[in-house]
Amino acid sequence: MYMDRSHPRFESLRRREKLAEGFRNGLVVPEGLIAQGRGEAFDYLLGERTIDAAEYAERAAAAALFLAKRATISVNGNVAALAASEVVALSRTSEASVEVNLFHWSESRARAIREALEAEGAKEVLAENPDRRLEGVAHDRGRCHSRGIFGADVVLIPLEDGDRASALVEMGKTVISIDLNPLSRTSRAAIISIVDELTRAIPNITKFVEELSGDSESARRTMDSYDNSETLSRVFSAILERLKSLSQR
Repeated sequence: MYMDRSHPRFESLRRREKLAEGFRNGLVVPEGLIAQGRGEAFDYLLGERTIDAAEYAERAAAAALFLAKRATISVNGNVAALAASEVVALSRTSEASVEVNLFHWSESRARAIREALEAEGAKEVLAENPDRRLEGVAHDRGRCHSRGIFGADVVLIPLEDGDRASALVEMGKTVISIDLNPLSRTSRAAIISIVDELTRAIPNITKFVEELSGDSESARRTMDSYDNSETLSRVFSAILERLKSLSQR
């Protein structure tokens, strides 16, 4: 589909087309298309930009990944369709493993997502035949790999569901969420809640990991000073200020 770059909704339209293509290729399920629309609504409230509160959380996420003993990036169908190359770049920079995790599970879909990531240069993707299950997560998102999510100390969970986010926190993991909805159970449960659009957030985290460049002391200071309650409070304030500004025009 041809899209004029001057269109005011160009980036949004481009993401929609990627999701539609992902649906046609077996990566995305119909429910994922609905979830994307919900996220876009919140992005409008944020002004379709990375606000200061999101950048604050993205820097903390980079520090957490940098300091991790064993980090894993969780990938579902929407993430693979929208940001496969960005995920691979972050994985390389942070030395985090990559694992496919799906609410609507099938081995064929897990394989398709693995292959999409490998096409972007991923060396090893944990996907088919998960060998562990998260306690307290009855649906298929509880299925995971011992060498990935189950054994990780830091888990990045973009576009997640709240049940699994809470379960991972209960296991003592540092959970980093990327979710445009600051009211979601995922955002409320995560240790580091990034309220930003996926394809803006992941490159930012990668950049901040690169900036740390072996500086463990700086990474620890970032983590020690981070306050997730402050992040969410600042997000709500940013939304209120934007709505107030729009109401006065």
